[in-house]
Amino acid sequence: MSQLSRMTAPAARHPVARLVATLLTQSEGIRPSAPQALPGSAFRPVGTLVPTGPTGLGTSAARIAARKPADDAPAERAGGVPELYCPPAIRDDPALGQEVNDRLVDWAEEIGLYSGRLDRVRAADFGRLMMLAHPDSDDPERLLAAAKCALAEWATDDYYCDDETMGSRPELLGSHLGLAYAALDPAHLPGGYASAWEQDMRDDPVRVALRAGLRDLSTYADSSQVARLRHEVAVLFVGYGQEGSWRSRGYMPTVREYLAHRQINSFLPCIALVDVVGGQPLTASEYGDPRVRRAVTMAATASTLVNDLYSMAKEHHSSGVEFNLPTVIAEEERCSPREAVERSVAIHDELVRTFETEAAALAVAGSPQLCRFLAGVWAWLGGNREWHSGSLRYNEA
Repeated sequence: MSQLSRMTAPAARHPVARLVATLLTQSEGIRPSAPQALPGSAFRPVGTLVPTGPTGLGTSAARIAARKPADDAPAERAGGVPELYCPPAIRDDPALGQEVNDRLVDWAEEIGLYSGRLDRVRAADFGRLMMLAHPDSDDPERLLAAAKCALAEWATDDYYCDDETMGSRPELLGSHLGLAYAALDPAHLPGGYASAWEQDMRDDPVRVALRAGLRDLSTYADSSQVARLRHEVAVLFVGYGQEGSWRSRGYMPTVREYLAHRQINSFLPCIALVDVVGGQPLTASEYGDPRVRRAVTMAATASTLVNDLYSMAKEHHSSGVEFNLPTVIAEEERCSPREAVERSVAIHDELVRTFETEAAALAVAGSPQLCRFLAGVWAWLGGNREWHSGSLRYNEA
């Protein structure tokens, strides 16, 4: 196991985290309580949010409150590697995660995704990611619906962008991504071409997975949530194309270019499903509010930088040009790998602290659905980091 894979995370320590920590413990509903100030902070909300109490499978773990943060305490160090400023995972229900993972592997086998490599899918344990990242749902079917979409997005990356053993070729990337998006937003062809086009959609397991994942998600998502996911995946595909361009010409982006890239090539399509899994739809107008968009995209970038850090050991053993924030920083700043990692952690932490502060301000002024959504994003950050620390997708190296 690499040194990075042994990184552990302290509880977030900014005073505003106390409001967010309260949000994290709620699962099935929220109600306003009497106004109170955040201890140790000048920030005074108009109200706090009180958990109504979750029920069902796995809720004993969900009812454990987030650890109380200590104001402005310095970050500790684990194994010589700077720790990440990140919330802890809210629950850990191995049985629920295993159930979702087993169903996800069965689904992948059924549609022909990762044929001959299902052991890799099982070992990656995406079901555990869904369980950790969505602590406000104990419904394995809802978690599975989100897991299918996530696996289809990962498969798009593996098949078309990153893994030559699975058929990825830079010169075909744009064509593949165009066809992949047509699986999400169907092309309506004249009758004489429709049958052959439908066969094209069925001939590729990634297209099948994307289409089936969105169809199954629609069981739980309303039309605006489905449209939201289509948009976020389209943006993700732009990011895949951008990285493919860098890779094909051996180009190393600047740090600022890479960070902008990580906002679009991120976990945002997964995070966008927080309210779908939680069963409390966020309106399109609130999701699209520029202030909400700023906070949520910063969280998505931070969560993806976690991926950068944990995937370094895996990418170190691969051939060709690989892109992660420490590598880009080391190239631009001509610093040591250790210094580049520490700088990457500092950038991650700044993003999380900014989200923490801005999300808390948005929560006290927004609707109950927005409060719940932002709390879900915060919980997603903690679950995502916990999953990365143990998934064999990143720790085999």
